[in-house]
Order: sequence, then C-alpha cells, then structure tokens
Amino acid sequence: MAGEYAPEVVADLHLMVAGALERWGLSPQTAISLLNLSENATFALSDPKVPQELVLRVHRVGYSSAEEIRSELAWMKALRRDGVIDTASPLPGSNGELVQTLTSPSGRPSRHAVAFERLPGKEPEAGADAPRWFERLGELTARMHVHARSWVEPKGFVRKRWDVDAMVGDKGYWGSWRNAIGLDGPGETALEQAVSLIRQRIDRFGMNPERFGLVHADLRLANLLVHDPHLRIIDFDDCGFSWFMYDFAAAVSFIEHEAMVSDLLRAWVAGYCKAAPLSAEERAEIPTFVVLRRILLTAWLASHSEVPLAQQLGAAYTEGTVRLAREFMRGRYLNSASDA
Repeated sequence: MAGEYAPEVVADLHLMVAGALERWGLSPQTAISLLNLSENATFALSDPKVPQELVLRVHRVGYSSAEEIRSELAWMKALRRDGVIDTASPLPGSNGELVQTLTSPSGRPSRHAVAFERLPGKEPEAGADAPRWFERLGELTARMHVHARSWVEPKGFVRKRWDVDAMVGDKGYWGSWRNAIGLDGPGETALEQAVSLIRQRIDRFGMNPERFGLVHADLRLANLLVHDPHLRIIDFDDCGFSWFMYDFAAAVSFIEHEAMVSDLLRAWVAGYCKAAPLSAEERAEIPTFVVLRRILLTAWLASHSEVPLAQQLGAAYTEGTVRLAREFMRGRYLNSASDA
C-alpha cells in the first residue's frame, strides 16, 4: 500500500478530477486544490462561474464498494431529513448518480468519487475551548445513536462491521498492529496483553442492540467543523456497525495520550446525557474502547505509511500506544473521568 499516494499517483488523481469537472457543471477554469490525503484523497473545487465551492472525495482503490458508499450517503440523507445533525449534502453528477467513477488517463485503476457542498467552518482545536465543543459533540452523538436504533435501513444497505476482530484481529481492515512503526519485542508483548484484556472486557459488555449499532466511527477533530455557534459533522466514510461508545474513542483519535482527554470525556458524557441516558456499565467501558481505537490507529499508520500523518507521527505514536496500553492494564487510564 506504500505507493497508494505516491507523487505520480497524486498527479494522476488531479488529472482524473480535471477530466470529470463537467459532471458537476463545473468549467475548465475550476481551481483544483488537494485538501487531504488519508484513507481517501479530498479536493476542493472552486469555479469562478459557480458560487458554491465543492469538496470532491476520491476513494482509495478497493476500500469501499459503490454499494457501501451509497449506504453511507443514505444514512447521511436520513440524518439531515430528520433534523438529527447538520452535515454536508452530496451532489449528484449530470447522470443523476451520487457515486461517480473516475477513470485514469494513464491506465491506473478507476476510482469512486462523491461531490459534496463545502460547508463553512474549521476544524476545532485541541485547546482550552475543546471541552465546550465536546459537550456539544456528545449531545449530537447521542442524537445519532437514538436515530440509528429506530431507523429502518433501506434495501441493499451495507456497511462495515467494526468489531474486535475487524479492528485488531489477524485479518483486520487496516492490517496488523504487529506491523506498527518501530514496535519492539516488549512493546508487542504489552499490546498483545492489552488486546487480550480488551477482548475479555468487551465479551462481558456484549453486543445487544442498545449497545451495538450504526455509528459514525470517525468523529475525530478533522471530521468536525466549527462555525460558531454551530458544530457540524462530516465524512461518514467509516460509518458502520460497532459499539455506540466507540464513537467517543474515535473522537479523541491521535490525542488519546493528552492530559485533556479526561476533561473531554467528562464534557462528552455531560452532552450525551442531554439527549440519551448512559448506564454505568457503558461509561465504565469507554476507556476500553479508547485503547482499542488507539491500537487500531497504530495499525492504520503502519498500513498507510505513505500518508503525511503517518510520516509525521511515526514511531513516537507507537511508543505512546504501548505506554497507554500499560496504563490501561494497570487500571489507571481514564478511570476517574469515565465515572463522571
């Protein structure tokens, strides 16, 4: 996967996007700007002849099928229609289809792509103001969970199942955590013990419909837009079936080790309880899901080593994961905050 976003591939993606502009009524004068390389490649499209700027998500080859993407968009549409949250509206191409297929001028594999309206706002900062937004995020998350429990999925709905095996099993979606950047022998042993404890705790916790269902699964800061007083949620690309409390774990992605996470958890729980109840058992397992997510992200960085974030975090993130896993096994990670 190391060559997924090699420079020549990114250049080819620009050509693929440029060749498809007319599908969304955009002119050849449209400015194409790369916003992000992560699981997918995301571009801003700004046409001087069109007042609305668009965001185009070009999908990683082989990660999501067209059916999975249509299912994602169906849930987003339902959330908007039912007034649950404010999120970006997908825009159909000239053929009426939301999911488009872009072809490569150089013979590389074709890719799925979806255009969205570009919403105002910016990513919230992990600073002093973060608890205020996490309280709001907790409330919005609870609203999504309430909606998911009662929503009737349309025929053909298919999304990934984010259970323990899919995250940290031998055939996980994002590869093995054992391939983590810079992981040494003692670190591997620590993570192996942590995964064993996670399995034990989650097996006891269970997967009944009140605890396990359709979730966003990637509510990290990069997928939130602050436009005071609004908090908007974007990028449902990883939405699927998992534990509802996993959504908090995803919200603190890449900052799990920061001291502020305890305050963020208290704020999130306070906001969540404005819209839905949280049992003591659910609160008690939130640290388990955070550590599970952290180990999953350590595997993700290893299997996506070509993306800028993986290169930025590198082995230091793996070392932090090992430290956090050891805290978790000693019962010292987020305990007081999860009891709040």
